[in-house]
Amino acid sequence: ERAVKPFVIGRKNWLFNHNHRGAEASAMLYSIIETARANGLIPFDYIAHCLEQLSSPNCDLNSLLPWHVKLSKA
Repeated sequence: ERAVKPFVIGRKNWLFNHNHRGAEASAMLYSIIETARANGLIPFDYIAHCLEQLSSPNCDLNSLLPWHVKLSKA
């Protein structure tokens, strides 16, 4: 039940996806967040790390998968 609770709470927010592309973007973002959580990462830190790495040339996308990323704890 705990894994499904964010989706139940977010259900009303999904009504504001006015088109198919908005719904796809929301689904991708939720997938990234939940996969990061499932791999023991803090979603905000993981997304910040990914954006930082993606801005550099020759970024290896495989190294950005949540099960390959090791973030230091503050």
